Amino acid sequence: MKSLGLDVGSKTIGVALSDAFGWTAQGVETLRRTEGQAELDYQAIAKLVQENEVSTVVVGLPKNMDGTIGGNGEHCQAFAKDLSSYIDAEIVMWDERLTTMAAKRVLVEADVSRKKRKQVIDKMAATLILQGYLDRAGKTL
Repeated sequence: MKSLGLDVGSKTIGVALSDAFGWTAQGVETLRRTEGQAELDYQAIAKLVQENEVSTVVVGLPKNMDGTIGGNGEHCQAFAKDLSSYIDAEIVMWDERLTTMAAKRVLVEADVSRKKRKQVIDKMAATLILQGYLDRAGKTL
């Protein structure tokens, strides 16, 4: 079964999907959020989960550098809790400290234009979140 990775932000949600073996993560899309209509976000993710036969959804958990959970982390935890009523898959919170910075660095090193980086940064961050989870899961199997 596949895993889905999410980089949840206030304006967008980066989405990544694993291969069937759970070895690699690939960026899928960036969902645009509409303020006050979170149900549409949950429905879009539920559709992806069903269409791709996803068994695990990995939600990035932004922690502070000292390991505590701030406002953004609490928002992501609430998002995951609400999402659980829309999907029949395990939801895992994954420490995403510095993934957006790492995604930006990869895109800069690949000489991707600033405009293009802005379009794909969330999808790339979701890919890094999911790949981190897959790498750890592969070592514990």
